Amino acid sequence: MAKKKSKEKNKLSGLQKIKRFLSNKTNHSIFGIFLIFLAIFFAGAFVSYFLSWEKDQSQLNQDFFSLLANPDYTVSNVLGKLGAALGHQFIYRWFGIAAFLIPWFLLISGLRIALRVNLAPIRRSLGGIVFLLIWAPATVAFILPAASVYAGATGFFTEKWMSSLAGSFGTIVILSFSMLIFLAARFKWTPESLSTFFKRLKPAKNKTGAVAEEIKTEEKVPETGEKPLLEVDFEKDTDPEEVEKEEESELETAAVEHEPLIIDKTATEDHDNSELEIEALKEEESLSEKELSKKVKDFGEYDPKLDLSRFKLPTIDLLKDYGSSNITINQEELEENKNKIVDTLNNYNIEIAKIKATIGPTVTLYEIVPAAGVRISKIKNLEDDIALSLSALGIRIIAPIPGKGTIGIEVPNTNPQMVPMRNLLSGEKFQKSDMELPIAFGKTISNETLMADLTKMPHLLMAGATGQGKSVGLNVILTSILYKKHPAQVKFVLVDPKKVELTLFNKIERHYLAKLPDSEEAIITDTKKVINTLNSLCIEMDDRYELLKNAMCRNIKEYNAKFVKRKLNPEEGHRYLPYIVLVIDEFADLIMTAGKEVETPIARLAQLARAIGIHLIIATQRPSVNVTTGIIKANFPARAAFRVTSKIDSRTILDAGGAEQLIGKGDMLFSSGQDLIRIQCAFVDTPEVEEITDYIGNQQAYPEAYKLPEYKGEDESGSLDLTDPSERDTLFEEAAKVVVIHQQGSASLLQRKLKLGYNRAGRIIDQLEAAGIIGPFEGSKARQVLIPDEMALEQLLKNEKENL
Repeated sequence: MAKKKSKEKNKLSGLQKIKRFLSNKTNHSIFGIFLIFLAIFFAGAFVSYFLSWEKDQSQLNQDFFSLLANPDYTVSNVLGKLGAALGHQFIYRWFGIAAFLIPWFLLISGLRIALRVNLAPIRRSLGGIVFLLIWAPATVAFILPAASVYAGATGFFTEKWMSSLAGSFGTIVILSFSMLIFLAARFKWTPESLSTFFKRLKPAKNKTGAVAEEIKTEEKVPETGEKPLLEVDFEKDTDPEEVEKEEESELETAAVEHEPLIIDKTATEDHDNSELEIEALKEEESLSEKELSKKVKDFGEYDPKLDLSRFKLPTIDLLKDYGSSNITINQEELEENKNKIVDTLNNYNIEIAKIKATIGPTVTLYEIVPAAGVRISKIKNLEDDIALSLSALGIRIIAPIPGKGTIGIEVPNTNPQMVPMRNLLSGEKFQKSDMELPIAFGKTISNETLMADLTKMPHLLMAGATGQGKSVGLNVILTSILYKKHPAQVKFVLVDPKKVELTLFNKIERHYLAKLPDSEEAIITDTKKVINTLNSLCIEMDDRYELLKNAMCRNIKEYNAKFVKRKLNPEEGHRYLPYIVLVIDEFADLIMTAGKEVETPIARLAQLARAIGIHLIIATQRPSVNVTTGIIKANFPARAAFRVTSKIDSRTILDAGGAEQLIGKGDMLFSSGQDLIRIQCAFVDTPEVEEITDYIGNQQAYPEAYKLPEYKGEDESGSLDLTDPSERDTLFEEAAKVVVIHQQGSASLLQRKLKLGYNRAGRIIDQLEAAGIIGPFEGSKARQVLIPDEMALEQLLKNEKENL
């Protein structure tokens, strides 16, 4: 089994090498120039063959390879035996004079590939040439039965077979109608275009039966010496408006240039007394726009869902029905809490003008209007005292509530209610949502469904201690998108260092997941593969920006709209772009093991990937400053915090306190760059997720998962030559300076100072040893540094560069 797998891997890598070779622009030019050379050679050989075939006939009757191999044979063809043999094979034995279509096809293909000349598409030209290589020899053989060299042996055999099958008259019918069918398919004839064509051929007649002259636009110089005017001459008794309409209808079917102003002369016999009316006509559509609109009319708009046209989104029945999520009001609890809050504030001489309660599924918000002259900070400082009097955890004071002249006190309910995922997804707000990537997070304190569009966030940072609902929150996000988007519209890249949280989504690999070409599993658990995947996403991002630039679009929405309307040519590399959502379940673990190798591509994606449809969702248990660094936080305006263990962690994730006072079990604070909103996160259980993935996985899927661009890490490009300076790590010189400055040669030093993973730091240490900067391995001791100072190091590196 292992051997078989390795063979398949080798085969796959061979195909990838061929793809990479063909996608290289230099190789494109070389291949195109080679095709142009072949076209010229074939054309020369064929022309010379027609001039000398009778002289060389005795020699050319030999076997093709015998003729080329035997030096005793001589021919008159200007391109020698090879030219004569090619001419004899293609013209005499095969296609006759139609063989000239082959160098023509090679020429247009070469010009299109090498020089990007805007000629007919290669595939369309190939289809036409294949038809003509069959039709033309047979037609020539039927018309000129004695001219063997012009029809070729293929033409004679085809014509003879058709004549024996359908007779002479039948052969004429077959040849004629096959050509008509070819022309109709090639030029996309329709009844409308044919009727317009014949209408244009038919000359217009006046009342006396004489043929009217064509409408002409000409420059006339008046006798008065004024500048020439554009003049349209209409015949007598002809309504000018009708003629104009007729002309406009003709312009819609043919590319006719016209001047922007037409001078309409009223039809009277006395031209001197006629009045001139100047009418500005709309500028005619360009030919390319007409072709596009015709293409949309003929084929309809492009449908990205067509490959999986029978795919059905998951049904609501797959989610467990926990009953109605209507809130039950406990009047006694409300009154008791209100009295305790008022009494506690009165104990500190704080008077209240008004108090109002808003009941949510988990928390009740008491809005207080303090009496005039009461300082807000005084109430804020009583947070612990109020919590003590209410005997409750999770008390949070919002002073003041943004946009209101009140102070909020959030008090957990004695009997908190769950928010089932089924109730959110079956609700009107979610069903009628027109968001690109809708997420139904849960219910707010006012019992409203909180919806958010991931494309507007555009990235989400999540944090929460173990068991506080973070993994359920990720499942809620994924489930929301799965219930709204077709597999053609969105792809997920799932990173699960814990190896157990996201494994259920393996079942939808060929529907919704994206992965590296050489990866066996779509759920990424290995740190090295995470680094490669992140760098692959950076390549995908750059490729997409190149497509947007060529299409003159600013974002993925505009680009896909153009592609759907068939305004972008797939033969030029354009394709429908699905959204890509990167989900990382435990980011802290990646930072610990890989450091800067993970942080750098994530920072790039967070800064640039929004416009081209790549969005990040990063979750972590430990939102410390060395995990969620300033670079990452700056590009993640949307934050979701479940209960954390300390106020410091809350400030790290939210830039504000409050997350440490949540009560857990899905109680969360959400910020989209503005105010903090307290939400009870929806609940979707593991069996429900399993039902959804089974439902999707059992439907027709794509042949394979969505392929990300190939990326090979520095240690995957084969065995490196440690003595070759050109194969050194990009951070080699920086690492050398660190080692020389600290006079300590160890991988752990490089990990700390350069924020590297252990494997990469170890490779750099080996390269430093090969370069003579540090000594050999000495067990538990640090390696000896052989270079005394920075000046000596610079001299060593300078000498190496000069010797290259």
